[in-house]
Amino acid sequence: MRHAGRRQAETAAEPAGGGSGGLAQRQAGLGVVLVIGLAVVAAGIAWQRFGPDVRSGSDYVLTSENVTLYGQPAWVKADITAEALRDASLDGRLPLDDPELARRLARAFDVHPWVRSVDRVEVVSPAAARVTITCREPVAMVRVAGGLLPVDGEGVVLPSDGFTSEEAAQYPVVAGVSSLPQGPAGAAWGDKAVEEAVAVVSVTRPEWTPLGLVECRREGTAEKHRWQLVNTSGVAIAFGSSPGHEALGEPGMAAKIAALKRLAAGGPVEEPVDLRERAVETSDTTVPLIDDGAEERPEEPLTPQ
Repeated sequence: MRHAGRRQAETAAEPAGGGSGGLAQRQAGLGVVLVIGLAVVAAGIAWQRFGPDVRSGSDYVLTSENVTLYGQPAWVKADITAEALRDASLDGRLPLDDPELARRLARAFDVHPWVRSVDRVEVVSPAAARVTITCREPVAMVRVAGGLLPVDGEGVVLPSDGFTSEEAAQYPVVAGVSSLPQGPAGAAWGDKAVEEAVAVVSVTRPEWTPLGLVECRREGTAEKHRWQLVNTSGVAIAFGSSPGHEALGEPGMAAKIAALKRLAAGGPVEEPVDLRERAVETSDTTVPLIDDGAEERPEEPLTPQ
């Protein structure tokens, strides 16, 4: 009986011992929570005190020296990065944690007159940015009172300060335009005649050197533009309407370009030529077949099914 009583006493004592262990664990857990809480508070206080110094460090602040530009071609001599950041007031110290930083950089480069499109902007840490662009390409120089103004293939006016007189002379000249640009560099000229002229220059450009051409000259009324290609001797090759604006019965662009290529094969012309007449005279309206390389085979009789 004594042994039984002893076992009961030991058994009865076990819950008391277990309760003490659970309390100790809870106390330890509360201690851990308290330590973490104090650490968070301390970190917050430290950030309030030292955060501004950290955010102003070189790893967290973007400057223009750390902006790398990709896609600027050789014909653009301007410092696009410096000009774009300056004009957008982004040439100072830019915090890297600004959520709008990439968008602001994209906008700054997009409005530069040499930039046709901003293809990608990447902001990385430590503070740096990589900007990829596509630039406009000069196609012709439009003659206006006092000089020449460069334009691209869409009739957009380009900055003229990037060309010397010798460089400007290497481009086809558009003559006969009476208007002036309606906006600054980077904006469309605002005259359909300029758009049509650069379209003619673009499609005929490969033949300018063999034919000795230097000028695309406007003729005709204000309502209907027609164009001549003039060589160094002043001899004109009548091209007619610009691509897509042909008059009724006028040969299309493909026929006129084919006639121009045949003409270029003989070198510079010495007397006026009308491509519309040559295109009509030599045009072939048949549709050529594509040779598939297979030899002709005799037809085999059909076998009944």
